[in-house]
Amino acid sequence: MADLLSIKQRFGIIGTSELLDRALEVAVRVAPTDLSVLVTGESGVGKEFFPQVIHAYSARKHNKYIAVNCGAIPEGTIDSELFGHEKGAFTGALEARKGYFEEADGGTIFLDEVAELPHSTQARLLRVLQSGEFIRVGSSKVLKTNVRVVAATNVDLLNAIAAGRFREDLYYRLNTVPILVPALRERPGDIYLLFRKFAGDVAVQYRMPAVSLDAEARRMLETYYWRGNIRQLKNVAEQISAVEESRIVTPEILSRYLPRQEAGAPVQLDARRAEEPISSERELLYKVLFDMRADMNEMKRMLAELMQGMPHREPPHDIKGLLPSSSVHAAASGYAEAATPVYAESEDVSDVPPRGMTKADMQREQIIRALKRNNGHRREAAAELFMSERTLYRKIKELGIEES
Repeated sequence: MADLLSIKQRFGIIGTSELLDRALEVAVRVAPTDLSVLVTGESGVGKEFFPQVIHAYSARKHNKYIAVNCGAIPEGTIDSELFGHEKGAFTGALEARKGYFEEADGGTIFLDEVAELPHSTQARLLRVLQSGEFIRVGSSKVLKTNVRVVAATNVDLLNAIAAGRFREDLYYRLNTVPILVPALRERPGDIYLLFRKFAGDVAVQYRMPAVSLDAEARRMLETYYWRGNIRQLKNVAEQISAVEESRIVTPEILSRYLPRQEAGAPVQLDARRAEEPISSERELLYKVLFDMRADMNEMKRMLAELMQGMPHREPPHDIKGLLPSSSVHAAASGYAEAATPVYAESEDVSDVPPRGMTKADMQREQIIRALKRNNGHRREAAAELFMSERTLYRKIKELGIEES
């Protein structure tokens, strides 16, 4: 089998992740066969390299390789693009034309965004995969082609099948050999390597010094979620290289180019995300814990007011009935003296600041306490406060907190 390092150098693939290496190994092993391959992964992870590797290491390497973006071709013309048409088949068909499957005979065709194919085209594609047969638009003559098909998608095809948007029989024909390309966040060790490569390319192209990251900025880069994966990282590296005068990138500079998002590793949840859609089980767990904590603080306030003989607010509807009757009875029976110190010593976050204290003051005090409890470690303090490390860093600057 070909050496992975030489493959990466040949195709400009950067990274040492085991997940990436495993995907490349599968591509090289399946290349000598004529089996259909389905490459899956999020948008921007570099799925387009794998069909090229498969073609280059196959017996078809001296024949044509055609890449087709199925999502970029209008539904009304895609059958003509893929399978060709006869003269007069439709308005504007002034002459007969070969389609991609006919042009790529003996070679490889890469169908990117295959989930975007309309149902009628899916049926035609299934026939090609089963028998190698197709018919041009406007013709009744059956033609043959010998094409290796590699498809790619960032869509969960099983969900698309369940929703009736994709044929199940076509899925199993395409998915003979699956290759999963890992997301950038799953290979954090490669993020800095990629950034350095993109920044270096810009420096060479425009004859300027390459930007570099300080230690804190590098850590921020490697813990960011990267929804756009490698494509987004390349965009950020190019923007910073072109716009920033300083060639040393600090967290303050880097944060200006990273869209605010709290979905990171580990996923954190703060008040700003309370109303946003839940995108993962882990995030759902954080939201449940956050809501439970708010409910407990509300109950503590009510108990304190009861114990001090003050009128209390009606509990919110969603926690009505959660307050143990024994606690209320204890307060009414003279146990306030024993219970009050427990509340007074609590350092839990409350949504309502005490009298004479602004919300900013209360937030500042809570952050200082969290930092002290965690010996100044921001990551642990941020986790305790249910916010991202980047958000905590910003709050420290805004509130003028001096870290020891």
